[in-house]
Amino acid sequence: MAQVRQVGEIINRLGEGPVWCPQQQALFWVDISSPAVHRYRPDTGAVATWSMPEYVGSLALCDGGVLVALASAMTVFNPAAGAFKAVAQAKHATPDLRFNDGKCDRQGRFWVGSMTTGDRAPVGKLYRLDADGTFTAVLERITIPNSLCWSPDGRTMYFADSMERTIWAFPYDPATGNIGERRVFAKSEATEVPDGATVDADGYVWSARYGGGRVVRHAPDGRIDRVIELPAKQITSCAFGGPELATLYITTASQRMTAEQRTAEPLAGALFAFEPGVRGLPEPRYAG
Repeated sequence: MAQVRQVGEIINRLGEGPVWCPQQQALFWVDISSPAVHRYRPDTGAVATWSMPEYVGSLALCDGGVLVALASAMTVFNPAAGAFKAVAQAKHATPDLRFNDGKCDRQGRFWVGSMTTGDRAPVGKLYRLDADGTFTAVLERITIPNSLCWSPDGRTMYFADSMERTIWAFPYDPATGNIGERRVFAKSEATEVPDGATVDADGYVWSARYGGGRVVRHAPDGRIDRVIELPAKQITSCAFGGPELATLYITTASQRMTAEQRTAEPLAGALFAFEPGVRGLPEPRYAG
C-alpha cells in the first residue's frame, strides 16, 4: 500500500467535511474557522477556494451546487455563480451556536449537529433536513457533534459526541429517517476524541482521531482493525474518493497550536491522501 502523502498546498485552520464529487472528479471540503469551501482536482492538482460569509461546518453535494451548513442556515451555494440560496434557517437558541459535522444518509436526507463557538456546554442538537426542507431536531444535549455516517445497507447510523469519546450506533429506518435506541460502538483513547468518520464498502468505519494523530478503522463489531498514523495530531475527518473510490482523503487542523507545535508539525492543517487497499461508497446527494 502507498504511504500517506500531502495533496495540494493549502494549510487549513480547521479543515473538515471532505466529500468526493464523481461528476467533477474532485474533492470538496470546508475550513470552518477561516470560513471557506475548497475543491481539489487530483488530475491537475488544482485547488479552488470560495470564501464563506460565516462559519461553515460541513457540506453535501446537491443539484445546483453544494449544500453548506453555515452558522445561521442550510444554504445551497453555487460556485459558478457565487450565489447562495437558503434552504432552512437555523433554530439556534443563542447566537453563539453554529453547525458542525453533517452528512447525507443513503436516501439523501442531510443530518447536521450544532455546538457552541465558546464554552463546551452540552446545548447543541442533532438535526435532520428532509428533502422537502423540513428541519427537525432529533437529539439534544450535544456538546460536539461528529462521526455521522451510515452502514452500506443504511440501517445503522453512527454518531459521536466527541466530548464523551464515544461513537454510538443507532438502528436506522431508511424509509422514515427515524433512529432507535443507541448502543456503544467504539470508544477513543483519553488523549484523543472521535471526529469525522466514513464507512467503506465492507462496512468498516474509518474514524479520524482529533489529538491522536491517526485514523482508526473499526470492524462492524467495533473492534480496531487497522490504525493509520499521520504527521499531524489534529485529524478531523476522512472520505473516500478518486475514480474507483480507492483513495482515503484526510483533513486536519492547525488551530490552537503554539509556535513550538507548529515547528514540530509543519503539515498540521494539510490535506492528506492514502490508498488503504479497500474502496469506499459513493456519498449520497442531498435530495432536496
